[in-house]
Amino acid sequence: MTTQRKILVTSALPYANGDIHLGHMVEHIQTDIWVRFQKLNNHQCYYVCADDTHGTPVMLAAQKQGLTPEELITQVQASHLADFKGFLIEYDHYYTTHSEENRQFSEEIYKTLKANNKITTKTIKQLFDPEKNMFLPDRFVKGECPKCHAKDQYGDNCEVCGTTYSPTELINPFSAISGATPVLKESEHYFFKLGDCTEFLTAWTNGSTTLSNGQTQPHLQPEALNKMNEWLEGGLQDWDISRDAPYFGFEIPDAPGKYFYVWLDAPIGYMAAFKNFCTRNNIDFDEFFKVDSTTEMYHFIGKDILYFHALFWPATLKFANLRTPTAVFAHGFLTVDGHKMSKSRGTFVTAKSYLECGLNPEWLRYYLAAKLNSKIEDIDLNLEDFISRVNSDLIGKYINIAARAAGFITKRFNGQLSTRLHDTALLHNLSAASDTIAQAYQSREYGKAMRDIMALADQVNIFVDANKPWELAKQEGQEERLHEVCSILINAFKILTVYLKPVLPQVAKQVEQFLNCQNLTWADAQTYLYGQINPYTHLMQRIDPQLIEQLIECNKQSIQTQTNTEPTDHEPLAPIITINDFAKLDLRIGTVLNCQPVEGSHKLLQFTVDLGFEQRTIFSGIKSAYPEPEKLIGRQVVVVANLAPRKMRFGVSEGMIVCASGQDDSEGLFLLDVDSGAKAGMRIS
Repeated sequence: MTTQRKILVTSALPYANGDIHLGHMVEHIQTDIWVRFQKLNNHQCYYVCADDTHGTPVMLAAQKQGLTPEELITQVQASHLADFKGFLIEYDHYYTTHSEENRQFSEEIYKTLKANNKITTKTIKQLFDPEKNMFLPDRFVKGECPKCHAKDQYGDNCEVCGTTYSPTELINPFSAISGATPVLKESEHYFFKLGDCTEFLTAWTNGSTTLSNGQTQPHLQPEALNKMNEWLEGGLQDWDISRDAPYFGFEIPDAPGKYFYVWLDAPIGYMAAFKNFCTRNNIDFDEFFKVDSTTEMYHFIGKDILYFHALFWPATLKFANLRTPTAVFAHGFLTVDGHKMSKSRGTFVTAKSYLECGLNPEWLRYYLAAKLNSKIEDIDLNLEDFISRVNSDLIGKYINIAARAAGFITKRFNGQLSTRLHDTALLHNLSAASDTIAQAYQSREYGKAMRDIMALADQVNIFVDANKPWELAKQEGQEERLHEVCSILINAFKILTVYLKPVLPQVAKQVEQFLNCQNLTWADAQTYLYGQINPYTHLMQRIDPQLIEQLIECNKQSIQTQTNTEPTDHEPLAPIITINDFAKLDLRIGTVLNCQPVEGSHKLLQFTVDLGFEQRTIFSGIKSAYPEPEKLIGRQVVVVANLAPRKMRFGVSEGMIVCASGQDDSEGLFLLDVDSGAKAGMRIS
């Protein structure tokens, strides 16, 4: 008998300052499928999540809307939960980080870290808004880039040239909140001594846990481990865990006017949500969080917050005398038709708009499952492929099995399945695949699971075509064979439904009613039905391409509505220059010899460019638009060849690659095309 496991699962907490979009759904669908699979196997598995509610953006958004932060986060939570429920995400509990449980845990953990000599204080200098009387986070300071002099750049990096810097380096800085010129001011901050945790983190990130079923679970995926090792080898810095008032969050004990930084209390929100659930349901919370716990705890997250979950969070738990995660599972980003989601293209799709346009949530659940694996890879929602795959796999291969057999059972045999199944080779093959498909689900190789399931569906459809029940129904003396063939098909459909139930819970529920077999579990893939079934009703429609067109237009209209207060429909022109100014630029054609990501940067790519007369190293902030930089090798680009070299944190950039950008920040920067006749070194005039 399989050992029952006790498992706690979380998804990253969505921030209470924006709508849920399809990028969020990648993670929550991935998590929900895994949890549903565990429950189908009768494991004690709990799935909790919450809204991440603290921080300056929430505070300012509430002020802008004339609400208190508490009123805003209550509204946003209701909206978020409605979206997730619309996509059939089945949390055991969905909570908020602005709770008494979270306040209590945050304070207790902080005090324990302090007692374990992991907290220190330092005086730092920050930009301060004299009108709003508040310190400004980096993203709330704007100004002129100190390198390329682009206007209206954020306080941490330039989105034009990719340079990183501190807010104090900006030229003519201004507060993005009030427009006032900020002043430099000192403040005492509290730091978690992350560097002191290096030995533990080196062991934990490279380690694994032996589960109650005897299997070994590495704490991190191979790609995540490589990244953590790079950071560990580079040396860990102390982590600033405090923010100054005014700030929406929890005040630090014995430190008036100082608040916990949102990234301290947000992961503690996992504990708080589970504690609230345990209290309501008489579950032993301590069994899951004590140091020697034999339970399992998994965090599903996006790759952009891996640093927090694979370094900060395990260290916080360890030195607060609590258990550490069994594993952290990271996934990549979602692109649409090969590009980053874009509001201007209508591909920055909100969950609400998807549902309101009449698209079935299980279409997306299946399509994402067919794309997901255990690696940290971006996945693409190709809209044409989406239509084709759903219609082919779910309707053509799976749903049609029931449609082609159920009518005969109802009309010819009064809904009664045959009790004599002699030709069971097909059903045996389907049942025998149970362990392989289960392992694919367990290891998050959903794409493999879907391929295996559809291969089984192909076998069933070959059986249909070989036995042709519609012809048996016309032939005398074939009544018993018709009964057996259709009963085999209904049983095959039931087994396939078991395998697809984690992905298609709504369809599975309808099938259970149709087949009179409530609450199918994974073990039911090994059993046959012989009883009465109900008349078949259609389970799923094909995707109408017009629905996709409506969805894109709906999201285009959404962004147009949000921006129609602007006086123009284009980016404002830069200051007028003369022909003499332009003549100062030396633009040359360059050939890309090499292109690779810059370690430690989310935006930069490092190019080696041949200008004909010499080779240059150039850093460019276009990583979001080109997730596979090796494909740029051999391409010709336009280079500002006489730009003064600039020293960056990652090296010296010896020029600038000319790119194009749209009005929408989410579109990114794109390389200009060069005519095929151009050669390296040619000057553009």
